[in-house]
Amino acid sequence: MTRTLLAVLMIAGAALLPAAHAVEIEGVKIDDKIVLSSGEPVLVLNGAGVRHKFVFLKIYIGSLYLAQKTHDRDAIFADPGPKRVSMHILSDEVTAADLISSMNHALAANLVPHELALIEKRLRDLNSMMSSINVINKGGVVHLDYIPGAGTRITINGEAKLTIPGEDFYRAMLHIWIGAKPVDGRLRDAMLGG
Repeated sequence: MTRTLLAVLMIAGAALLPAAHAVEIEGVKIDDKIVLSSGEPVLVLNGAGVRHKFVFLKIYIGSLYLAQKTHDRDAIFADPGPKRVSMHILSDEVTAADLISSMNHALAANLVPHELALIEKRLRDLNSMMSSINVINKGGVVHLDYIPGAGTRITINGEAKLTIPGEDFYRAMLHIWIGAKPVDGRLRDAMLGG
């Protein structure tokens, strides 16, 4: 009787604990919570999925972190708080040229010329930095973090490479993954928690 009661209490107590499990996609563990930097709030995984090219080629796992989960794209674009988009590379070799081309194509598809013109110089800075990387190997990780007051911090394999000022720049970059014409519709739906 005592053992049964103890077992029931342990199960009930475990049900009250917050989930601390990472999501696993394509054998890669994706953290369910992160902190961008000291003093910043904890961000939660909103959703994650695989970026495909030509339907069958798996390029990377894209994940979106927010202060609180939402399926509402407009709310994400309007939120001035910290955010992260991560890319865990799945392909043997992803070239900087591939990523630059994909990003620029998605931005052109989602933004009107006036919006593109406002971020053009900063986008050139990003493209230049990415070109200097050349190749990101399988297992590599790219983070695009929005840190209020600082801007968009790009980190590749744990090394901060560049910080680009302006909340408008990060908002524009989000269109790549969750815009009306994203790089991958299935990935967009997954990142929005679908």
